Amino acid sequence: MTLPSYSTLEVQHHGDDVLLLAFNRPAVLNALSTQMGAEVFDLFTRLTADAGGVRAAVLTGAGKAFCAGGDLKERDAMTQAQWQVQHELFERAFASIMECPLPVIAAVNGPAFGGGLEFALCCDFIYAASSARMALPEVKVGIMPGGCGTQNLARAVGERRAKELVLSGRPFGAEEGYAWGLINKVCEPEALVTEAIATARAIADNAPLSVRQAKKSIHYGLQMDLLTGYRFEIEAYNRLVDTEDRREGVRAFNEKRKPQWQGR
Repeated sequence: MTLPSYSTLEVQHHGDDVLLLAFNRPAVLNALSTQMGAEVFDLFTRLTADAGGVRAAVLTGAGKAFCAGGDLKERDAMTQAQWQVQHELFERAFASIMECPLPVIAAVNGPAFGGGLEFALCCDFIYAASSARMALPEVKVGIMPGGCGTQNLARAVGERRAKELVLSGRPFGAEEGYAWGLINKVCEPEALVTEAIATARAIADNAPLSVRQAKKSIHYGLQMDLLTGYRFEIEAYNRLVDTEDRREGVRAFNEKRKPQWQGR
């Protein structure tokens, strides 16, 4: 697919079906500006509407940081109305990642603070460099997490751990995040993006409709009681039975060959 050129995001194709996306304001540790929020929202809205042949994405940061959080220099002179207009845009950006039907892997290569960690938490799962540091320190500047941080963090590490981290604002390392279940894999810094892309490639090699339905079933099912979630799962399952990809997958298995997915 063809995407526009962004000033705060870098987009690279790895084959036809994997995208590497990077926050690209390295001089300010990829701090979240109004322009970046608008571009994140635009990018993920496009991927949701029509991803073309793209089947998975990796989100990382250019330079030494993943994302240092909101650009407080830009915000310093804002009125209350301007701040809230900006944050409404940020809210749409965070939601656009969570609502994207494509699997999105966060590759946290360096500091991920405030909105930066919230961006990572909006992704489906997180790989992190061993040197990465993370925090939700908003209470230290008179606000609180506002990018679904209180919700996604609590769902990842549990209520009590989330309260400790959000209310203290203390930073933590990749190994701690891994021990808590926040991070799926800790990588050496030089191997991080390569390993995240390899996982994205493994996902992209699978039946695309199946991957999308399974992602949706996990994400929304966890917001229901068990039996209702199971009914939701079966509805998602049944949508796959009468597809060309399901028929191709069974044929390929019996013919001992690699399936050729059509996404239909």
